[in-house]
Amino acid sequence: MAGVSRLQYASEMRLIRVMCSGRVDLKFVLRAFLNGTDGVFIGGCHLGECNYVTHGNYHALNMVFLCRKIMEHIGLNPERLKIEFMSSGDGIPFAEIVSQFSSDVKQLGPLGKGEAEGINEEALKRKIEEVTTLIPYIKIAKREKLASRLENVEEYDNLFTSDEIATLFREVASYYIDPEKCKACMTCARRCPAEAIIGGKNRIHVIDQDKCIKCGTCLEVCPPKFGAVTMVSGEPVPPPIPEEERTIVRKSKKK
Repeated sequence: MAGVSRLQYASEMRLIRVMCSGRVDLKFVLRAFLNGTDGVFIGGCHLGECNYVTHGNYHALNMVFLCRKIMEHIGLNPERLKIEFMSSGDGIPFAEIVSQFSSDVKQLGPLGKGEAEGINEEALKRKIEEVTTLIPYIKIAKREKLASRLENVEEYDNLFTSDEIATLFREVASYYIDPEKCKACMTCARRCPAEAIIGGKNRIHVIDQDKCIKCGTCLEVCPPKFGAVTMVSGEPVPPPIPEEERTIVRKSKKK
């Protein structure tokens, strides 16, 4: 409506259309900041008026409040991320809101250089990349809250707390394959979305901790009769078994 009515709003804004605000993933927001964007604005339909049964605008709202707390944790001003709800006919409010947001972001200054931020570019990039790697783990750990639909928007202020986010990153779970229990069935290696499991036929599997995204898929799919995958939290992951010791020698069946 704003475009059809030829309304003027901040020229710094770059619009990206999506079918639903629920389609805006946490990874997309972090990627924008990783690429140097100073602020991210998300506009969605009014709560309770979603065109889809999934009510994606609630998903977007939950994601924004989670992301704002994560931004605060890594030293970014959470005011750089904003979400507002409006209808397609709200051209004038849209133009006013995005112009005000653009003005607010300008006052904050360049990303990482604003008041109370003071993060150099390399350090900021490293922090965002680390968080991006942990997105699958974050979604699993906070899946219940991310799926919630609080009726009162004011309740969202306490949906995620700073202490909760600090604990989330402090107690990041890692996964380890016990070489004594691994039977080289290849199930975890085939299902790993990050291709972080090294192994093959008759080879004990090993998780590449640098590639692992902490999603827990390996733990879920490992056959219960083997139980080779364990979750490690709050302590170092045991070192991988040496390459030359990974071959499994199977006993041939007697005829």
